[in-house]
Parts: sequence; C-alpha cells; structure tokens
Amino acid sequence: MTFLPDAGYVPTDEDRASLEAWFAEYDAQSAKRNVERMAEMAVFPLNLVSDDAAGNGRSAQWDREQYVATMTHVMGEGDEDITFESTRTPVFLSASMAVVFSDSTMTRAGRTQQLRYADILIRRDGEWAFQTMIQGGWGDNL
Repeated sequence: MTFLPDAGYVPTDEDRASLEAWFAEYDAQSAKRNVERMAEMAVFPLNLVSDDAAGNGRSAQWDREQYVATMTHVMGEGDEDITFESTRTPVFLSASMAVVFSDSTMTRAGRTQQLRYADILIRRDGEWAFQTMIQGGWGDNL
C-alpha cells in the first residue's frame, strides 16, 4: 500500500477525473501501439530516470524523435493489442502538477509482466501531459 504524503494541495474531483481520463487515453493508445499519439501526450524534452545493470542511477532527456523510435522498438510490432491493468496513486503537488505511482500488469501475446513506475505530469491549458518517466531497469537503454 502506498501512503500519500501531505503535499499541501487537496485535489478537486475534476483534478482526479481529468488525470484518470488522461491515463485511460494513454493506456488505450499504448494498447494499439499508437506511439505517435502517445508522443502527442508528452512534453519534450522528456526526462527519464532509471538505473542500470550495475546498480547506478541514470537519467536522460529525449526529444520526440528519440521517444518515438525507442517506444516503437520497445513495444514491438504485431496486430494483437497490449492490455494493461493498473492501479495508480496520484500525488497532486498543485492543480497543475502530479506525481503518479503505477503498479501495472501488462499482457502481450499471452505473457504478463509486472511493472512499477512513476510519472510526473503537468497540466497546461487544461490538458495533462507527461514530462518525466521513472522506472527501474532501463538505464542501459538511455
């Protein structure tokens, strides 16, 4: 269970609903491997934080082109959808900033994989977008 810190901001029902709707859209696009649409939902340069095989923390910034190329490679090709079952725990820092912790089960071609990650999202002109992706184990690919 994740215990939320007191971040000093109490989100409204609309804050929560809009963030949930953003993730529903992102998951739907991920399931279809629509990497171009996924990229439209980000702010570039995109920050990435991970660790490498040697146990060292790593970070990078990607432009849109690198994000699209890497995500296209990672998600693979094929016609079958990828499904996600996720539990998300948002921590709203303000009405326009949230850190979201996700525990997710991804299923592709009958194989499941457990994922735990965090995203930092910002809201601009009423629309959420992810700006930072944090997940262990990807540092050698940054």
